[in-house]
Amino acid sequence: MKLRIIKLTPEQLTSILQGKASPFAGKLPPDTEVLDAKVDLFIRQVSFVVRSDSFEDVAESQSIPEFLTSTTAESKPAPKPITSAHVAARPVESKLEPSLGVAKTTAPPASRYASKMENEFSPEQRKLLNFTVKGDVVVVKPTSFLKAEWDDINDVVRGLGGRWVKGDIISYWEIPL
Repeated sequence: MKLRIIKLTPEQLTSILQGKASPFAGKLPPDTEVLDAKVDLFIRQVSFVVRSDSFEDVAESQSIPEFLTSTTAESKPAPKPITSAHVAARPVESKLEPSLGVAKTTAPPASRYASKMENEFSPEQRKLLNFTVKGDVVVVKPTSFLKAEWDDINDVVRGLGGRWVKGDIISYWEIPL
């Protein structure tokens, strides 16, 4: 499989769309084609699955490797806005803590759990699903009609402790965090 994943922040994508300097300028092979795009607002990341015949072949049993550039190292600390948003919420908690006299432990963000659950699915299954966190559950919605894939996806969800929720219009799976 000659695929790679390109990960960008929404700001980097906006910069590229505005025609500003791109970290990938001249580095992508001319036969590169975009196969899939995904926006994850929880971790502020835009991911593209791209294919090119010039990419090194990777076994299908392995996960799709990331397309590396010299600026990839710079783009990895991009979740700083998330950290600053999380820190901005802390002063509210710290003002309440002295009055309550209770030490508060911070749990990891729910999006981290959702990402771990999302990784339990095969890349083919992930392309057919949309993952969101609502309250204390991860909601997994099919993006299109599932035929034979439904049973396999349902088995994975049940293995994670989830269940199928039949709705009037939209049906989905719920997996507790």
